[in-house]
Amino acid sequence: MVTSHVLTWEVTGSQGYETSWIELRGTTLQARGRAVGTRPEVYWISYELDTDEDFVTRELHVRAATAHGSHELRLLHDGAGRWTADGKRLPEMDGALDCDLGLCPLTNTMPVLRHGLHLAPGERTFLMAWVSVPDLTVHASRQTYTHLGRTDTGALVRFASGDFRSDVEFDAEGLVIDYPGVAHRMSASAAARPE
Repeated sequence: MVTSHVLTWEVTGSQGYETSWIELRGTTLQARGRAVGTRPEVYWISYELDTDEDFVTRELHVRAATAHGSHELRLLHDGAGRWTADGKRLPEMDGALDCDLGLCPLTNTMPVLRHGLHLAPGERTFLMAWVSVPDLTVHASRQTYTHLGRTDTGALVRFASGDFRSDVEFDAEGLVIDYPGVAHRMSASAAARPE
């Protein structure tokens, strides 16, 4: 079964908006998205995200434009725990399975789905390849996700990284509804089709 979603979030963290076109097929995710923000400066980004099985990031391609010009990033994971950014090796990311695009609620989905944290109790800490927006620099980021409980629409999962923490509401398919301090879903549509 393939499930397609179109989700739009108000991104309070950037004082902007994001729309993502998402396709879930088994344990893979493919998405493309567009976002506009006004903080820390006016910018727009577009991205394509592709995962392998178990929602492990294969590639994130991001383009950004600001008043200072435009630039892009191609972040690749080789499936064996090694990462490159525009062809340059990133040894500090060794072992990471996921990317995390700054201020993008979609990229919180992969670790939650992989470990079923929207379905059952558990806590997991991950090393993430975190991409800062709008400069598109890549940093190693330790993040912890803790299942807090089920809700009528899905689950509440606590996200923690450094001093920051937020109790994020996910729907039944592991997609962000509300990420306090970062984003809140404004609209959603979904369609399913057999493979």
